[in-house]
Amino acid sequence: MKYAIIAAGEGSRLVQEGVAAPKPLVKVGGEHLIDRLIRIFMDCGASEICVICNEQMTAVAEHLQELQASGRVPLKYVVKSTPSSMHSAWELSQWLKDEPFVLTTVDTIFREKEFKTYVKTFEMTAEHGDVDGLMGVTDYIDDEKPLYVDVDDSRSITAFLDSCENPNYISGGIYGLTPKAIPVLQRCIERGESRMRNFQRALVSEGLLLKAYSFSKVLDIDHASDIQKAEDFLKM
Repeated sequence: MKYAIIAAGEGSRLVQEGVAAPKPLVKVGGEHLIDRLIRIFMDCGASEICVICNEQMTAVAEHLQELQASGRVPLKYVVKSTPSSMHSAWELSQWLKDEPFVLTTVDTIFREKEFKTYVKTFEMTAEHGDVDGLMGVTDYIDDEKPLYVDVDDSRSITAFLDSCENPNYISGGIYGLTPKAIPVLQRCIERGESRMRNFQRALVSEGLLLKAYSFSKVLDIDHASDIQKAEDFLKM
C-alpha cells in the first residue's frame, strides 16, 4: 500500500509564535514530524511514500532529497506551492492511481499501535472491496475548526459537517482511500473547489462508501503549545 503526506502548508502560526523550524522539521519525541510519519509508514510496509512540500521550504526539500538519495525509503516528492490542501492532494494523486493509499497531513499525531491496526483493517476491507475509504475519526475535539463526521449504525459516513450540536466524531485527518477517490478529486479541482473537507463531502455525495475508524485521540500541530501537548500524548 502507498502512503502520502501533505507537507505544503506554511506553518505561519508556528512562525509567529517563535518556532523557527518549518513545520515538517519540527521535532516531537525527538523526531522531525515528517521523519516520524515516514518511519511509521515504512513499519507498515509502504510500497511507496509520496510527499509534497511548498517552494518556500527549501530545508524540507533538501531533507527529502537526502532521504531519496539514501535509497532507504521508496520516496517520491514534489516541491510546489498550492492554494489549498485539496490542490496538494491533487498533485500527489499522480502517484496514487494504482493501489489503495493512506494520506495524512504532516502534523497529524496519533498512537502508532492504533495506526497499525487501522492500516491492517483498511488493507483487509479494501482488498475485499468492502469499502471505498476508511477515514480516521476521533471523539477528542481540540481543533479550532473541526470537521464533524456523521455516521449511521453501521459506521458508514453520511456527512461531513462544519457545525454539529451533538457531535460523535471529528475528522482525524487520516484518509484511507482506494483509487476510486481520484476521479472525484479531479472533478472537485475542475469545479474550482478547495480544502480537503470539501473533497470528503464530494466523496459522500458521489456515493462512495466511506467507513469511520475511531482513534482514541488525534492531534495537530498548529500552535507552539501543541508541540508540548503532542509530547505529553505520546508519552502516555
